[in-house]
Amino acid sequence: MSKTLTYLFDPLCGWCYGASPALASIVESTGVGLELLPTGLFAGHGARPMDMSLASHAWTNDQRIEEITGQIFSLTYRDQVLCNLHQPMDSTAATLALTAVAQTQPQREFEALQRIQRARYVDGCNITELATLCELLRSLGLCDAATRLQAATPELHAATNQRIGRACTLMNELSARGVPGFVIQDDGEQRLLPSSMLFSQPMHFARQVCGISQAELDNLL
Repeated sequence: MSKTLTYLFDPLCGWCYGASPALASIVESTGVGLELLPTGLFAGHGARPMDMSLASHAWTNDQRIEEITGQIFSLTYRDQVLCNLHQPMDSTAATLALTAVAQTQPQREFEALQRIQRARYVDGCNITELATLCELLRSLGLCDAATRLQAATPELHAATNQRIGRACTLMNELSARGVPGFVIQDDGEQRLLPSSMLFSQPMHFARQVCGISQAELDNLL
């Protein structure tokens, strides 16, 4: 299949974490190519300090995501991440880490994203710190990416900003609002898919990705 599904996301977006299992299943079963583009929602100027109001809002939202998707938001995450007012809501380091993976082993970027998400939402790790992320990448065997992240060169920052710029341009062109966002590209044409469908009707979402009939989709899956 020559189609590409562009995934617009932020590593600190709870809904993006909730979408990961369904997205992984669709990519594996349909064979569609997956391109990751971080939007910078909570990176750079989008970062914000953590306070009790934000922590409470996030935890309430996270419980809803867990109920809908089955993804775990642990008490360890609540206590060590959300209730740690010294840990900002800042995805800059995680976004840099994923760019480093994209530069070295791009086929493993989605895997790295899933592991970073799990580190935060299940293990309660501080993924706003480069040291934590370097250790995580090395544990996955992504040593070249870890080395690049540790160096955090201006070139890595520039490449990350370029990816964020591409994501923002694409969102503006297609009037996409928020993340997760999904854009299917086929023979030079691109269209925005309804992200809510991935949660409520994943098989119909897969059909939209493939552009095939339900019977053909059943045969694929």
